[in-house]
Amino acid sequence: MNAAKIIIAPSILAADFSRLADEIRRVEQAGADWIHCDIMDGHFVDNISFEPAIVALVRRNTKLPIDVHLMIEHADHYAPRFIKAGANSITVHVEPEAKHDVAKTLRAIRVAACRPGLTLNPATSF
Repeated sequence: MNAAKIIIAPSILAADFSRLADEIRRVEQAGADWIHCDIMDGHFVDNISFEPAIVALVRRNTKLPIDVHLMIEHADHYAPRFIKAGANSITVHVEPEAKHDVAKTLRAIRVAACRPGLTLNPATSF
């Protein structure tokens, strides 16, 4: 029986953004498999992180896959911008998408040749 490969995907949220290229090289040298980008809008979660331009900057500095976690409202509207910026996979939350067609959002991500993912908060009930 083959064991599933563990993927190491450090988040750039903790990076020193004044030295982002160096920080990316550091995690590559440490053996990271992917680069993870936590995107927060100040609505779905209290914090605000960054926009597609930062993901594009990450893309210019690495060949590693970029995993984007959209902790935002209206992921259906913003996902194409992150795909264009260089995301290889995009995970959306089910909670804010409940007002929208989450299956349609996931299909659109897949059609754009990006890997879709769906997540939910532990307290979510249906």
